[in-house]
Amino acid sequence: MLKPTPFPVPADDLQLVISDMDGTLLNDQGDIPTQLWPLLEIMKDRGVVFVPASGRQYTTLSTMFHSRLDGMPIIAENGTYVVRDGVDVSSSIIDPNLCHEVVKEVRKLANDGQNVGLVVATKSVAYLERGDDPFVSHIATYYHSHTVVDDLTEHTADVIKLSIYDFGEASDVTYPSMQRIARAHQVILATPNWVDIMNPGVNKGSAVEAVQADLGVTPAQTAIFGDFLNDLEMMSLAKWSFAMANAHPDVIKASNYVAPSNNENGVITVLAQLLGVNAPEG
Repeated sequence: MLKPTPFPVPADDLQLVISDMDGTLLNDQGDIPTQLWPLLEIMKDRGVVFVPASGRQYTTLSTMFHSRLDGMPIIAENGTYVVRDGVDVSSSIIDPNLCHEVVKEVRKLANDGQNVGLVVATKSVAYLERGDDPFVSHIATYYHSHTVVDDLTEHTADVIKLSIYDFGEASDVTYPSMQRIARAHQVILATPNWVDIMNPGVNKGSAVEAVQADLGVTPAQTAIFGDFLNDLEMMSLAKWSFAMANAHPDVIKASNYVAPSNNENGVITVLAQLLGVNAPEG
């Protein structure tokens, strides 16, 4: 097991904490550690802003943090949509023509035997063409606001992200296929099963920069936690950048420190140390 990297504590002039969700803050059962809530109260009293940064939908994240939303920026859809207090901080709309091409390619992959499905995400709702229970049930975890439609090509306006879920290993066929179809756009392997397509230059890193500019916070005043490839662009934007012990090797390489794994409450442990307080009891 990878050992956490020692770091000086408490953090000097910490003003912003940004954490990925799946594989980072959440345990493998998808739960937010209960110890986070008292730490958020301490942070609020000190003027330290907490930001969830996820591939999940804004509606989903706002539900998860519904009692703490006042003043909390949310980085949703892997950075394509950033909101604070109901106001857009940044967003990026994908060309409808690309949406049409991706819809056709995912249909082709499915016809060729790949167990895949496409999510066409707008700011407020995610559209699905595949309506079977295994797919919809899985998607509902990440997209609380979703609807199944007959033809996704009729829902390509105001799209901020295209996401393909592959029940197998997305890196085998789906990821290379999307790289070919969307070669002028950003195609990332968000998890071993998720492939996300976004506009060039739009990612969690660009979203962090938008939040820092909006709040007037510098990288020297920022802590960031992440675990997978869709977190890579964030890591250079914080003095206190932490890869989880369970993180992808590239994320560990890009980070200044290593935190305990998500299943060991790594974010809670490190955050308490940064704040100079005892970690709350679970």
